Amino acid sequence: MRVVGLVVAVALLLVVCVASIAVGSRTIPLGDVWQGLFHSSGRGDDVIIHDMRVPRTVLGLLAGAALGLSGAVMQGLTRNPLAEPGLMGINAGASAAVVTAISFLGITSVSGYVWFAFVGAAVVSVVVYLLGGSRSSTPVRLALAGTAATAALFGYVNAVQLLDSAALERLRFWTVGSLASADAATIEKVAPFIGVGVLLALAIARPLNAMELGDDTARALGTHLNRTRVLAMLAVTLLCGAATAACGPIMFVGLMVPYLVRSFTGPDMRWILPYAMVLSPVLLLAADVIGRVVTRPGELQVGIVTAVIGGPVFIHLVRRKRMAQL
Repeated sequence: MRVVGLVVAVALLLVVCVASIAVGSRTIPLGDVWQGLFHSSGRGDDVIIHDMRVPRTVLGLLAGAALGLSGAVMQGLTRNPLAEPGLMGINAGASAAVVTAISFLGITSVSGYVWFAFVGAAVVSVVVYLLGGSRSSTPVRLALAGTAATAALFGYVNAVQLLDSAALERLRFWTVGSLASADAATIEKVAPFIGVGVLLALAIARPLNAMELGDDTARALGTHLNRTRVLAMLAVTLLCGAATAACGPIMFVGLMVPYLVRSFTGPDMRWILPYAMVLSPVLLLAADVIGRVVTRPGELQVGIVTAVIGGPVFIHLVRRKRMAQL
C-alpha cells in the first residue's frame, strides 16, 4: 500500500505541475500554453510560459522537496513531530544575511544575495550546534539554542528594516516567501545544494529510525549518534538554507507535510522522507496557484497562502497532541 500511495503522490505532483504552468494571474488558453511550452516563439504569452511559469514551477519543485525533507529530518532528529526547520534558526540566519547584504552592501538581485542567505543559514546552524553542546548535544539543547538564535537574529532583522526604509521595501516580498522571482540563474545556484541535501537526508533514514527509539537504544543498535546528528544538521542546512535563499522563509510546509505523512506511513523514516519529498512540492505549488488566482490580476505570495493554511492546521495538531497526552 505504501508503494501504491507513493505512485499516487507522484501522479498528484504531475497534475499540480501542469496546473502551475497552465494557470496564473493572466488567463492563457491551454493551446497557447502548449505552444509556449514546446514551440516558443519568444513573444507574448510564450515568454510568460517559457521564461516565467516554467522556472517558477521548477523552483517550487526544488524548494518544496527541500522544505519537506528538512522538516522530516528535523522531526526525526529532535524526536518531536511538531518540529520544523526554523527550530534550528536557519530561516533567521538566512534572513539576517540577506538584510545585511541589501542594507550594507547594496546587493539587490536574488542571484546576488542568494549566497549570503545560504552562508547565513550555514553559519547559524554551526553556532546552534556549538551552543547546543556540540558532541554532547541533545534534542532539547538544540531546540533551546535554535530558539535563542532565532529571537536574536530576527530582532536584528527588524532593527535594520526599521532604520533602513530602502531595505524594507526590497525585502518585503522576500520575507513573506515567494516564487515570483524564479529564474534560471537562481535555480542553477540552489539546485546543487538541494541535490546534495536530498542524498544526505535519504542516506541517514536508518540511523534516524534508531534515534527515535532513544539514545541508549540507538547506541545498542550500533548507531553513531554524533555523526548522525552532524549529517542531519548538514542536510537540513543545505536543504532549508538553499530553499530559503531562493524563495524567502516559507513557513509550515516543513511542519505540516511530514507530520501528516507520518499518520499513514508510520514512523519509518525510509518512507516518511520519500513521501515528504513528493507531497511537499504538491502543497507549495498548489498554494502558489491559489495565490495567483484569488487576487487576479494581482498576486498573493505563496508564503502568505501557506501561513493561512498552516496556522489553523498547526493549532489543530497541537490541540490533538495535547489531548492524546492526557
